[in-house]
Amino acid sequence: MSSHRLFKGKLAIVTGSSRSLGAVLARHLAAKGANIIVNYTSDNSTEKAQEVVEELRSKYGVKAASAQADLATIDGLKKLVEIAKSRFPNPEGKFQIDIINNAGVTNPKALEGLNAEAYDAAIPYLSTDRSGRIVDISCIGASVGLVYSTAYAGSKGALEAMTRVWARELAERATVNSVSVGCTAEMAHVVLPLLSNAPLYAVRQGIDSEEVVEAAKDLDGRPAAWMTGSCVSATGGGVMTRS
Repeated sequence: MSSHRLFKGKLAIVTGSSRSLGAVLARHLAAKGANIIVNYTSDNSTEKAQEVVEELRSKYGVKAASAQADLATIDGLKKLVEIAKSRFPNPEGKFQIDIINNAGVTNPKALEGLNAEAYDAAIPYLSTDRSGRIVDISCIGASVGLVYSTAYAGSKGALEAMTRVWARELAERATVNSVSVGCTAEMAHVVLPLLSNAPLYAVRQGIDSEEVVEAAKDLDGRPAAWMTGSCVSATGGGVMTRS
């Protein structure tokens, strides 16, 4: 199968509006053939989310729909699943979520043993043949110790820990990984002292996009860059590392 149709017919749920990381993931998955549910929370994001949906449909020829639901609430989780089921009905009666840009909570019980108020909203619709993909979005904030970010950094650190637990508990249903991203242009001023020593911090005139070049004028460097200096573990879960 060619890489540009790798996920043909798969259903992915991602979170974010037009300029978010979720939107970037939505475009990437749609380019590989996946159908997309774009989840967003606030009324202010309705128009932006719909813009992403229309872009995915027209540019990549996939099915796409938006769904407003607050994933910080139990009702929001259930609402998102119900919207996905109604927008993407399966003629054979089997609804399945294949790829998730994930959000969740914790509880001192085995994952499958948690009640409906925790994870059951989505678990019944995961694959049962290891074909599912769960991608947890973490952040540099879990590692660098930014001031005034106790709750945010703590939640991202917990998410990374849960990623490793879910990788074991959901092994027969899906792979589970987390991606720790750097800062965006909006947050670069907060972590500027930490970024200034990064190898890929220098802006490149004529190579980087105009947006990056413009952002760098105020920040004295790039607001974000690609991976370097990281060790990615591809051991089938034998060694679970944090890159």
